[in-house]
Amino acid sequence: MSDQRDGESTQPPAAAPGPAAVTPGDAADAARLVAFGLQPKLLPARDTEYAELIRRYREEPLFSRLADAVAAGLGLVVLEVSPRAGMALAAGEDSVFAVRMGDYSRRAASDAGDRFLHGLAHLATAAMAFPRPEDLADDAYIGRVTVNGIDGFLRQACRRLEERAEEQGENTDPATGAPGLEAAWRVYVRRSSTGATKDARRLAGSTTGIVGKAVSFLVDSGFLQRTGDESGGTYRTTARYQLQVRDMAGGAAMAELLDLGIVPRPGESAALMPAEEGEDLGLVAGAGLPFHS
Repeated sequence: MSDQRDGESTQPPAAAPGPAAVTPGDAADAARLVAFGLQPKLLPARDTEYAELIRRYREEPLFSRLADAVAAGLGLVVLEVSPRAGMALAAGEDSVFAVRMGDYSRRAASDAGDRFLHGLAHLATAAMAFPRPEDLADDAYIGRVTVNGIDGFLRQACRRLEERAEEQGENTDPATGAPGLEAAWRVYVRRSSTGATKDARRLAGSTTGIVGKAVSFLVDSGFLQRTGDESGGTYRTTARYQLQVRDMAGGAAMAELLDLGIVPRPGESAALMPAEEGEDLGLVAGAGLPFHS
């Protein structure tokens, strides 16, 4: 005789629901979000699908982990995912998406020996765009730079470095024709500022030509937006550029430039100064300059 009591079920209790499984559709959506992030000029406000994927990333932990994994597999660092910046990505040094400084220099149609001058132009642009730590930390801050202003700032920095070299008794007139023995500032200060052609176009090898190439690259990368033609070209920063510079601010080259204490823009009382020790600017490990050496 069965010992089952009347009315009792013989079915085992239902198992507790487990975590939702990742579907092929989720994987496709995560990859789609990363693809949107690789279009630097596209913002979620201009694309409803992009905006929806940003919402999912911010509200669905499983989806955000999946998207992070897709980015990591491509050698990309996620700087921020937000309506203001979209999915802001930086390419790691080993990523197929990394831009090499040599490739950048060839793209800029410059001599291989000018690579460090292009590097100086990028450092100066970042320093002028965000001259104070509080500017870099403020998500609402918008930096503004001009080609002529960046060139002037670099020449001022060169003069400061020259004064420092003279004070320390260093040789300030190395052999002509041996740029490999010269400090970067010595090469920059000897280069013509404009070197304009007969039709007033900047020569690519002039210092304003080099700065112009640098800011054009940053525009193409979604880091700057051109706002006018005054002073050789005027530009404003984007959220993506602020995120990039936050990480770059900890680099040795930037720290050395900031240590000169030069005020980059007339009327500002605060000199360029690095962040206080221990100050958290929300830096992301593994990101850096928009190109690698």
